[in-house]
Parts: sequence; C-alpha cells; structure tokens
Amino acid sequence: MNLETTRLLLRPFNLDDAPFIIELLNSPGWLKYIGDRNVKNIEQAEQYLLKGPLKSYHEHGYGLSMVTLKSDQTPIGMCGLIKRDHLEFPDIGFAFLPEYMGQGYAYEIAHATLEFGIHTLKCSPILAITVLNNDSSIKLLKKIGMQFQNNIHLPQIEEELMLFST
Repeated sequence: MNLETTRLLLRPFNLDDAPFIIELLNSPGWLKYIGDRNVKNIEQAEQYLLKGPLKSYHEHGYGLSMVTLKSDQTPIGMCGLIKRDHLEFPDIGFAFLPEYMGQGYAYEIAHATLEFGIHTLKCSPILAITVLNNDSSIKLLKKIGMQFQNNIHLPQIEEELMLFST
C-alpha cells in the first residue's frame, strides 16, 4: 500500500527496515501502550517484519507500512490496516517515534489510510483498538471520525481494550 499526503509517504516495509523497527518497537510509547515485542536485534526485527507486515501483505493485500517524511524519506513511524484473527473486520494501527509526535503526522497518515481502506480497498467498517489510558490515540481515533463502541478483551492481550469503529 503506497500513499502520499502533503508531508508524508506510506510504503510497504522491507527487510532493510529492520534497524528502524528496533528503534520504534523499543521507544517509550510503544513499550507503554503496545508492549514489549522482544525485538532487540536485526534478526528479531527481520522476523517481526516477516511474520507481521510482510505476511499480512501476502495474505490480505495490506498491512502495517513505513511512514516517512516526503521531503527526505526519513522514517518516522508506521501506519496501516491489520486483519487480526479475533476481530471480524480490519483495524487501523499506528505508531511514531517520539520526536515526530505532536506535529500532526499521525492524523495526516491515519486519515489517508482510513480513506484508502474505505474507498479503495472497500473495507467497511474499519475498527481500531487501544488501551484505556492511551489518551493521544483515543483523541486521534475520534479526530479521524471513529466512534467508541465498547470495551473488549482479546486473546493473548491481558489489558482491557477500547474498540472503535468507522
């Protein structure tokens, strides 16, 4: 899934992105709100990419993708649609390095991803899940037009989650 916005590019991950994956998956926000994925070296990052985004592209035609600055292709985060086994419809996910938060990048690419999912991929509804205390994600989900549905529990996730839908 390739998308372009005013300031950003969204492109599929590849194995060369492993160093960025290590940085993002060990950032404070990721560890606090998503959890430790035990990705500490290049080999683990490559396995994360192979078993996650790259597998999703093959199975579903979409998945989490790399977000870069349009101006110089600096990697700043990830965004995309995910098809989870325990949710009936795809959900949108996003995460950014701390130094790129609070600048409207997440809104810009999440909004474009949601529009692409609805109008091009014909996914409807699109869901989103987040932990109860992730105020910035909750605010962003509401800003892109998603509505809170209810709290849910998913297998292999200890915490209660908030479920949003388009």
